[in-house]
Amino acid sequence: MGKPSGFLETDRQPGVKLPVDERIKHFNEFESNVSDSVLEEQASRCMDCGVPSCHAYGCGVKNRIPDWNDLIYKGHWKRALALLHSTNNFPEFTGRVCPATCEASCTLSINRRPVTIRQIEKQIAERGWKEGWIQPQPAEFKTGKRVAVIGSGPAGLAAAQQLVRKGHNVTVFEKDDRIGGMLRYGIPDYKIDRSVLDRRLNQLIEEGVSFETQVDAGIDVSAMYLSRSFDAVVICVGAQIPRNLVIPGRGLNGVHFAMPFLTQQNKRNAGDTIPENEAITAQGKNVIVIGGGDTGSDCIGTSIRQGAASVTHIYYQDVPPKERALCNPWPEWPTTFSTSSSQEEGCERFWKYQTKEFVGANGNLTGLKVAELDWTRPADGSRGTYTEIPGSEKIIPADLVFISIGFQHCEHGPLLMDLKLELDKRGRVKIDDNQMTCLPGIFAAGDAELGASLVVRAIYSGRQAAAGVHQYLMSERTLKLKENESRDRKSVV
Repeated sequence: MGKPSGFLETDRQPGVKLPVDERIKHFNEFESNVSDSVLEEQASRCMDCGVPSCHAYGCGVKNRIPDWNDLIYKGHWKRALALLHSTNNFPEFTGRVCPATCEASCTLSINRRPVTIRQIEKQIAERGWKEGWIQPQPAEFKTGKRVAVIGSGPAGLAAAQQLVRKGHNVTVFEKDDRIGGMLRYGIPDYKIDRSVLDRRLNQLIEEGVSFETQVDAGIDVSAMYLSRSFDAVVICVGAQIPRNLVIPGRGLNGVHFAMPFLTQQNKRNAGDTIPENEAITAQGKNVIVIGGGDTGSDCIGTSIRQGAASVTHIYYQDVPPKERALCNPWPEWPTTFSTSSSQEEGCERFWKYQTKEFVGANGNLTGLKVAELDWTRPADGSRGTYTEIPGSEKIIPADLVFISIGFQHCEHGPLLMDLKLELDKRGRVKIDDNQMTCLPGIFAAGDAELGASLVVRAIYSGRQAAAGVHQYLMSERTLKLKENESRDRKSVV
């Protein structure tokens, strides 16, 4: 597998990022590819592991990483692409926005720098598009079955593509004005250019997927219409309800959730005009981002590109250790200190801050009252406990604050309520082993059943739901049920 001595002979070489002072001037992607020959050398670093944790543990879509690394090392790019597509519909997406949990579980990461798995995945896909290897794959035979997919994020798109290739007639309903969900409106353009999304959408359209935008399922089309007009429904509505910070001053002008801010900028980049009374802009303002994670980092990068006067990132947690703690062994994701590309671009980071109050005057935000925390960490490095340090309160000046402390669950709107779907204690849609809900023919995928998660896990969930739908539609029991329903309806008429 790979080159036995590759990891000893070749150092890790990822793509090169544009210098900070250049990339903050625009919203374009800023990480370059390496040459094909360099990428083949990077693939040679993949070891012949007895248990390759990169895909057995670290990959959310179960990519066969060692196998396609070996193919790239040997120059078999087209075969590597086919193998990559066998588990991942959209490797060009995950090759750009995935946090690369696979690299954290790479055997080399125990004491060396891991294989550049994400970079290799991205460039396999890009080579496929360049060479014309990626083409529509319409089904040879049609089943006559109709499937509705609710939501066009990564889970919905993966489910739709898998189902249309099985010969089913697939219609995707999207409440926004454009297709793509979080890929379109939740992730900044400098991470994934929208042309990357659009070319894949064109493939789905040519394969036979129908898209209907500005349709809010449960309102514009009823749950009854969906269940009666389609043989199966896949709910992929995401986890769109953000966690709130309910403290004094929450209603002040200048305090926002992260996602509306990011969505607006993506719409501007697409040529849309945001009404002045709705616009959220960081230009010339002192910005504070509350909460870590990718969404918080995206707010930082977007604020800097908009021309913020200053950006401050505050965390509730203690400063992570530089090395793995005893309670965080390989191949787990390392909860160690790290710096995102957006944080590199210029922000102050403060740890161990308790947010106490949004401070304002005349209805407008002027600052954020915080207090310092004293964390007591056990010897094994686990989270520990905290106490507020008396007399440590202070006010950080702010014109704009973004709350980015995660998401709760999907919206429990008319669609879920009318269908009377069962939810778990965290508000997620309950599913069985085939991802079917408590209602026959109604399935759920992505963040609707996972809770807020990664793009790669959403793709896997969409693929699994599609497999469940296909099995359901093609089973003799289902066919008989549909025949009986049809006879019953005729007898009523």
